[in-house]
Amino acid sequence: MAALGALVKKAWSVRRFVVLLCAPLALLPVLLSLPPKEGRCLYVILLMALYWCTEALPLAVTALLPIVLFPFLGILPSNKVCPQYFLDTNFLFLSGLIMASAIEEWNLHRRIALRVLMLVGVQPARLILGMMLTTSFLSMWLSNTASTAMMLPIANAILKSLFGEKDTSKDMNRENEENKASLQQNKLYTVPTEMQFLASTEDKDLTEEKEVASDVLSDLKKEEEYKTNIWKGFLISIPYAASIGGTATLTGTAPNLILLGQLKSYFPECDVVNFGSWFMFAFPLMLIFLLLGWLWISILYGGINLRGWRTKKSNIRVDAEARAREVIKEDYQKLGPTKFAEQAIFFFFCMFAIMLFSRDPKFIPGWASLFAPGFISDAVTGITIVIILFFFPSQKPSFRWWFDLKAPNTETQPLLTWRKAQETVPWNIILLLGGGFAMAKGCEESGLSVWIGGRLHPLEGVPPPVAVILITIVIALFTEFASNTATIIIFLPVLAELAIRLKVNPLYLMIPGTIGCSYAFMLPVSTPPNSIAFSSGHLMVKDMARTGLLMNLMGVLLLSLAMNTWAKSIFQLGTFPAWANIHAENATSLLPAVENVTLSALNKI
Repeated sequence: MAALGALVKKAWSVRRFVVLLCAPLALLPVLLSLPPKEGRCLYVILLMALYWCTEALPLAVTALLPIVLFPFLGILPSNKVCPQYFLDTNFLFLSGLIMASAIEEWNLHRRIALRVLMLVGVQPARLILGMMLTTSFLSMWLSNTASTAMMLPIANAILKSLFGEKDTSKDMNRENEENKASLQQNKLYTVPTEMQFLASTEDKDLTEEKEVASDVLSDLKKEEEYKTNIWKGFLISIPYAASIGGTATLTGTAPNLILLGQLKSYFPECDVVNFGSWFMFAFPLMLIFLLLGWLWISILYGGINLRGWRTKKSNIRVDAEARAREVIKEDYQKLGPTKFAEQAIFFFFCMFAIMLFSRDPKFIPGWASLFAPGFISDAVTGITIVIILFFFPSQKPSFRWWFDLKAPNTETQPLLTWRKAQETVPWNIILLLGGGFAMAKGCEESGLSVWIGGRLHPLEGVPPPVAVILITIVIALFTEFASNTATIIIFLPVLAELAIRLKVNPLYLMIPGTIGCSYAFMLPVSTPPNSIAFSSGHLMVKDMARTGLLMNLMGVLLLSLAMNTWAKSIFQLGTFPAWANIHAENATSLLPAVENVTLSALNKI
């Protein structure tokens, strides 16, 4: 096995090396078939897309390529490329990451999770609902990966208390074989876990004994299948809830912030998308999707039995649920009484959410209206709150200390230290966001976005509602195999130009594309949360495929419903906005010149 592993690593290294060398050469025809500036920009974008999909380079390193290639190829000067890596959108995301780091530092997320599980109950369907609600709420503020990594150990502890240790599905088959051998040798049968039988073999003939043995084995098999299904339902619900929950806030996942940043690049006058308006749109969508997803997972994996919901539970299940309740209660008690630091973090977390939501909620004037227009953004709000974390004391301050001259002059630990922030904040995501914004700027400045818009005229006859469904399906399928962040970086410029061609509000296509990238449920490699759950060893690819297929379908239909109902009033999707019309007029004026250059270049070839 070690030799096989070494061989696989060598093959992977060779593949990466081949992709790194051959991809730039294979994409050279792009430079010849397009106008010079547009062709060079498309060359860089395709090269980065290929590196992102194959991970020939780390994602963050690939995101740095525009800093090198755009100036060398004459697409953008460095003084225009580099600022894209530190836009205010990046700082909004950074504030969310620092807040999440402080929450994790003091185990506030674990206390919230265990408290919710104590409230919802320990029946399998209720526990799955509790897991999904807790994971989705945490994922709104923490990263999807961190939420999943935190909830899975809790789920495993509860499952072991319900069903005992479970290694692999092979154990069930081996146990059944051992039971059968025991029956054949001793003429006895084991007591099943769900039903209790009177162990009496007196006055039984051999035929009757075989029938009873067969019934017992059948009951054992059904019970083991029930346990296996519940175990799978628990594990698969957590990464799905993390992916769904991350869509509810702008800071919940990177694609949401990439949409905000690219909107500011393509449509500088667009101000309808902020933390508050996004939350009003995405939070109801998240709740509906979460509820339907819970019903689907519970029905599929036996958490809800539609046929026998009135049947009385056995004593064994009652005892198992009591043990699970004790495990949750014991874990919660291990956290001890609520510390002052936890209370402070919770207060600042609430302030973080409330101030972001109320800055400019659109339906009423927000507190930002008290200042000069355009000066206060969501980034200012977020960074203001998290700066306080670095000096606010983690222990309750004593006012008598100020007046006691003999009191020791000890340094008080703040809620969050910079060393801890350095260790826990995923700085690579900041670079990845910057790479996406740099790509968008390059597309705009080079005229590539206009050139792409000119090639989309065959799609002008597609009804916008149909376009929303098609876009969501395509992106949801694409993101099953590629990074969510890379996917939305590639598709958003195309969607913006397609909206201009269709004469619809760009948000009508860009928002479904953004949320669609988070609906990756079918494969373990689709998202890091899926990979973490799959690595537990209790899930198979076919489990994720059959569960995720309907999840993807539900996501597409719910997103289409949301875009054509409440999203229209929140984002004014019913009209073609003035901020998009200005961009369309500029694109139209540039398009004839681009087409002439394209034709002349093709004639030379």
